[in-house]
Amino acid sequence: MRRILIPLIFGLAGAVVLIWLGVWQVQRLAWKEGVLAEIEARIAAEPVALPARPDPVADRYLPVRVTGTPGSEVLRVLVSRKQAGAGYRLVTALRTADRAVLVDLGFIKVDAPLPEIPPGPVTVIGNLHWPDDRNSSTPDNDVIGNIWFARDLDQMADRLGTEPLLVVARDWSETDLGATPLPVDTSAIPNDHLNYAITWFSLAAIWLAMTGYFLWRTTRKPKGDVT
Repeated sequence: MRRILIPLIFGLAGAVVLIWLGVWQVQRLAWKEGVLAEIEARIAAEPVALPARPDPVADRYLPVRVTGTPGSEVLRVLVSRKQAGAGYRLVTALRTADRAVLVDLGFIKVDAPLPEIPPGPVTVIGNLHWPDDRNSSTPDNDVIGNIWFARDLDQMADRLGTEPLLVVARDWSETDLGATPLPVDTSAIPNDHLNYAITWFSLAAIWLAMTGYFLWRTTRKPKGDVT
């Protein structure tokens, strides 16, 4: 009995820890799904006027309606879309009566010409966003060649003479601006808690199976042992 007590305690303790980690990930999954549901509801809410002083935390994903005149210069941000392949997000200025902001018009294919932006006022319906496109492997933006690898708002705003504030369009009034909108959504927000939970529960099952097998081997009598 003594020779199996320590392995038994060790095996059960390890299984308890692994199962607890799995349960914790299930709880995290429920929390993350609630957060995503709140974000999706916020994204789809009725648009409001552009805030005077938007806050990057409190106003992230805020739906807004902005009427202004598009700028003549369009920045190309290199992206890739499933089924469509490589292309560009188009970012330009939108100038209202008292301010100028950045607007992400949407997607064109990499070999498509830049669309002609109408000179007259347009109304853009979209969401405020402070994108985090850059990581350690992202190249520097080619400002001269007009190929951007990240939506660096400060650098774009400096180039176009606007506030470092981005409206990602999901629709616009009447005028076709020549791009397919890429509205903000929750697809880029990671939610891997279900996979983590399955991993921990699977490890717990394997741990218990290995513990059981070890105890069976330990307690099994060798052949020929009749004592």
